[in-house]
Amino acid sequence: MRASPLRAAIQDKQFASAYYLYGEDDFLKDEAVRHLLDAAVDPATRDFNLDVRKGADLDGESLASLLGMPPMMADRRVVVVRDVSGLRKDARAALEQYLRSPSRELLLVMTAPADAKSDKGLGELAVGVDCEPLTGAQVPKWIMARAEKTLRTTITPGAVELLQDAIGSDLAQLSVELDKLAAYSGARPIDEDAVAAVVGVRRDETPGQLLDAVAMRDAARALALLPGVLQQPKIGGVPLIMALTTQTLALAIGAARGVPAARQSGEYFTLLRSGSSNLTLRAWGEAVNAWSRAHGKWSPADIDHALEALLTADIALKQSRVSSDEQILATAILAMCAGATRRKAA
Repeated sequence: MRASPLRAAIQDKQFASAYYLYGEDDFLKDEAVRHLLDAAVDPATRDFNLDVRKGADLDGESLASLLGMPPMMADRRVVVVRDVSGLRKDARAALEQYLRSPSRELLLVMTAPADAKSDKGLGELAVGVDCEPLTGAQVPKWIMARAEKTLRTTITPGAVELLQDAIGSDLAQLSVELDKLAAYSGARPIDEDAVAAVVGVRRDETPGQLLDAVAMRDAARALALLPGVLQQPKIGGVPLIMALTTQTLALAIGAARGVPAARQSGEYFTLLRSGSSNLTLRAWGEAVNAWSRAHGKWSPADIDHALEALLTADIALKQSRVSSDEQILATAILAMCAGATRRKAA
């Protein structure tokens, strides 16, 4: 989330007149709104000085009335307009008129849903906060911060990695699992044993282990891991195909550019930062290390063959009503690990 001005405002309790939260991650928006309200609204007068409304429920007159109401026994009021993109025409006009001359006694917070386009007009009239999804490299830091600052506990690096392997970058689900882990562990640090017991994932049966086996073209190990990995939360055929595709494209780009071994890690990190659709199903550092180890194991023909196998599997997963996810993925993994030479021999 590109929200350093917002974090500074919350920490210092020095707020702009209005904030506009947009982007693809609704969990980050909700979290930012909670932090804003905790910092800006006196709990003793919260009932009088906080209004939370949905954009589609407001007309011009009701919105103007909300924005014009003074605070009661406090320095400020806070108005939250959720799904601001759903405002009617008259309400939108009232909003823009207010934002051109906002009150010092009101903090206005506007949020847009994940599927809404960024509103340039609101971005110019309010402080824009881009709640973009966290990258694979940022998720471990978020997990650590959530455990320490919100849950007042600690979590080991191994547990962080295992939890991310199992859940991915779904912050809402990670938050739920962290709550359960904190309750389970009590005064003890959250460790790998706790993650295994609560989340139902084992260190030797993670998506990362499966992806590593495919990267090293170890079909037997990959197939042995597949059933257990598919039983884990938030893991299915389509996410695995997406992660395998990201991995295969990374290996292809690394080979095509002829990057020296010493510079491969940096090149792969640059690649991952280049797009939000690069799904790895594990921490970026873990993925980059695995790709570096697999360098030289895939020829251009092998890469082309692997991508064809992944495309076939993707289509089958979305259309087939006969084969299971495990059967479709097993076929793809066997084809990928066998490579182009085996296909020609056949």
